[in-house]
Amino acid sequence: MGGVVVDEGPGRVKAPDGGWGWAVLSGCFVITGFSYAFPKAVSVFFKELIREFDVGYSDTAWISSILLAMLYGTGPLCSVLVNRYGCRPVMMVGGLFASLGMILSSFSTSIIHIYLSTGVITGLGLALNFQPSLIMLNRYFSEKRPLANGLAAAGSPVALCCLSPLGQLLQYQYGWRGGFLILGGLLLNCCACAALMRPLVAPPKTPQLELEDVEKEVKELEVEKTPSKPKPLLDFSVFKDRGFLIYTVAASIMVLGLFVPPVFVVSYAKELGNEDTKSALLLSILGFIDIFARPTCGIIAGLKWVRPRVVYLFSFAMLFNGCTDLVGSQAKDYPSLVVFCVFFGISYGMVGALQFEVLMAIVGTEKFSSAIGLVLLMEAIAVLVGPPGAGRLLDATKNYMYVFLLAGIEVVIAAVVLATCNFLFIRKKPSEPAAELENGTVSAEMELLNKPVAAEEEEEEEVEKGEKEEVKEIKEKEKEEVKEMKEEKEKEEVKEIKEVKEMKEEAVEKAKEDEEDSEKKEEEKEKEEIRPESVMVVSEVERFIKEPEEQNGDVLSNSETRL
Repeated sequence: MGGVVVDEGPGRVKAPDGGWGWAVLSGCFVITGFSYAFPKAVSVFFKELIREFDVGYSDTAWISSILLAMLYGTGPLCSVLVNRYGCRPVMMVGGLFASLGMILSSFSTSIIHIYLSTGVITGLGLALNFQPSLIMLNRYFSEKRPLANGLAAAGSPVALCCLSPLGQLLQYQYGWRGGFLILGGLLLNCCACAALMRPLVAPPKTPQLELEDVEKEVKELEVEKTPSKPKPLLDFSVFKDRGFLIYTVAASIMVLGLFVPPVFVVSYAKELGNEDTKSALLLSILGFIDIFARPTCGIIAGLKWVRPRVVYLFSFAMLFNGCTDLVGSQAKDYPSLVVFCVFFGISYGMVGALQFEVLMAIVGTEKFSSAIGLVLLMEAIAVLVGPPGAGRLLDATKNYMYVFLLAGIEVVIAAVVLATCNFLFIRKKPSEPAAELENGTVSAEMELLNKPVAAEEEEEEEVEKGEKEEVKEIKEKEKEEVKEMKEEKEKEEVKEIKEVKEMKEEAVEKAKEDEEDSEKKEEEKEKEEIRPESVMVVSEVERFIKEPEEQNGDVLSNSETRL
């Protein structure tokens, strides 16, 4: 995430944009497929469930709605668990819950049992896998994030292309109970995908620190000195962001109608007199087109001139999707439904590839884990109302045209809200000179009442400029401190080098003196050895000289005695 590895704040480790991130992307691809394709694939069994439990379309539609509601509504719970325990253990538990729910639903004896097992338990398990996988994907990719989001989102149509025919086959071979049991076994693959979500670890530091490393160390020391507040498990400060509020409102409106056509298109085709397998093929066509639409849209969103305006690209995708629903409501035969599924697959793929990329761009990496949970909670209310409301409308009118019209209008309204609100309230406006009144005096109360939005934005820009200047000053001070530290280190190194040189010189002089002293001592020893010999020679010479004199003296004395 044997102790649990808790994911650190994403800002501490730079996103690798590759490497093990591709393994994380593959796991996210599978989990996204299960999370989004399951509510649609389960609709293949609706006709059998209606016969088994003698219920209406709206009753069976609650299964998909509860699944999606759990996927979205448990967002804050997932955020808290991820911030507390990390992504990997949460996803492991989620995989077990998802499988357990489908296995229990195969033993259901009423539609309420399916609501609890398939809707609540399996939905909770998928939620505990889906949200952490997006958080990990956001941590592993930064520059290539739009492409990564597009590729991961492509898992939904791929799974839909596989699960829809598979569900139909399982229904014919084993019935809906056997089909649910086998699908429960497939969901155990979520645990294998969870094992791929390895937490990011900072690389080991080299002994030679560069200027940037020193600056980071200085900042960390300053942060340690200041008293730090405990990090909240769920950050509600994202609601102060105007862009986040606009996105949340627009996304909630969009969800009211976004998932309605895939849920009802199969039943629509059956109502027109088509075979079950032929009707289920529509979801495969939709998914096949969606497979290529999502990565392509991710590549487009990653372009330099498109990425700053990705919000407006998202608005266009929603508008395209809503208009497709409005036109598709007039379909009267199978070929027209095929055309509808083609265009719906393109627009649906664009929306799927961009919805979380836009949220990441608005709130950033640090707040994304909390922001996605809160957004999904707001969307859960719309998910609970959307498909069941459309099913009730179908029961009342017995006409699919009104269902598709309602879904298209809701998505178009969401696109208009997102684009217009961003243009009016988020777009940066040039500062305008304050208008002067003829009287020349304005009361403070009138200024507060008539304060335009542009003035508020100017104040915000001034505050931001002031903060930026303060940050620049702090950085300059830090750089100066680092430079001073470097200069002091260099001076100390120079002093040390000088001291070493002086020590060497003194050692050389001492060695010379020692050599001279040793030479003098050797000379003195040699002299001392030579002196005794010379003394011996002198003494012998003296004796040689004295002996004749003594002999002469004796002779003279003898001669004197004789005389």
